[in-house]
Amino acid sequence: MGRKIEIVEVGPRDGFQNLCDYIPAEEKLRFIDGLADAGITHIQVTSFVSPKAIPQMKDATEVAKEALARHPGLDFFALVPNLRGAQAAKDAGLKKVSNVISLSESHNKANIRKTHEESFAELDKILETLPELEVSIDVATAFGCPFEGKFPTEKLLSFLDVLYKKGIREFTLCDTTGMANPAQVREVVTKVKEAFPDAVFEAHIHDTRNMGMVNTLAAIEAGIDKVQSTLGGLGGCPFAPGASGNTSTEDLVNMLNEMGYETGVDVEKLVSLAREEKAKIPGIYSGHLLNMPVTV
Repeated sequence: MGRKIEIVEVGPRDGFQNLCDYIPAEEKLRFIDGLADAGITHIQVTSFVSPKAIPQMKDATEVAKEALARHPGLDFFALVPNLRGAQAAKDAGLKKVSNVISLSESHNKANIRKTHEESFAELDKILETLPELEVSIDVATAFGCPFEGKFPTEKLLSFLDVLYKKGIREFTLCDTTGMANPAQVREVVTKVKEAFPDAVFEAHIHDTRNMGMVNTLAAIEAGIDKVQSTLGGLGGCPFAPGASGNTSTEDLVNMLNEMGYETGVDVEKLVSLAREEKAKIPGIYSGHLLNMPVTV
C-alpha cells in the first residue's frame, strides 16, 4: 500500500452520453469544476462524435474550450472515433485524445461502423495528419464481447502489437459489458505489461455484474497504471447490449483511501458532488456511498 493510484474520471463523456435529456454545457462544466475541486486531475471531458449518433455531445467544442480555460493545468482529453473528431479536438485546444477500437470486430462494426482494417486505416490518418496530438487507444471488449464471447489473451496481445507498431504507447483495457472476473483481469494485466513494458495501461471496468470494484482492484494489484471510473457509476456503452453502469468513482476512491493507497482525491467532496447531480438527474446513480445517511 501507499502506492499512488491515478484516478481517471470519464463521467463527463461515458457517464452523460447515454442520457436522453440534454444536459446544458454550463452544467457539464460545473460538474467538471466539482471533479477538479475534489482532486481529480485526469478527466475525459467530452467526445467529438456525430451529434446524430450521440446528441448529448453536441456541445463538445464549447465544453472542451471552457474546461481548458478554467483548469489549464489538468489532464483533459476527449474520445474521438475518426480523423474528423481528432481534428475538432485539436481545434478546441486539446492535446490528447483517445481513439476507440474494439477487440471484437462485431462490436467494432456496431459501435463505430468499421471493420478492424478500416479502423486501423483511420488511426493511421490521425497519426499522420495530426502528429502533435497524443493518441491513446481504448480497446473495447478487451475482456469479452456480447456478440462473440470471451477471447484468449493471445488475441488481445496480437491486437495490441499491431497498435504498438504504429507508435501507440497508451492503452485502456475496457470491460465494455462487465464480463470480466478478477482472475481474468489479473492474467490479462500481467501479460500485457510483460509484453509491452514501456507502455501505459489503464483499466475501464463496467459494473454490470456487480464486479466493478473487485475487478478494478485486481487490475491495480496486477500493476495497472491508471483506473477509469465515473461519478455515481453513471454510464455504459449505447452500442453493446447490457452494458449498464461503470465503476463508481466515489466508491472506488473510498476503498483505495481506506486501504492505504494514495489517490490525492477527497472522497467527501466526490460524494457531495454526486448527490447534487443525483438531485438534478434522478434515478441514474448507483454509487453505494450515495445511499449512506452521512458522508464518509
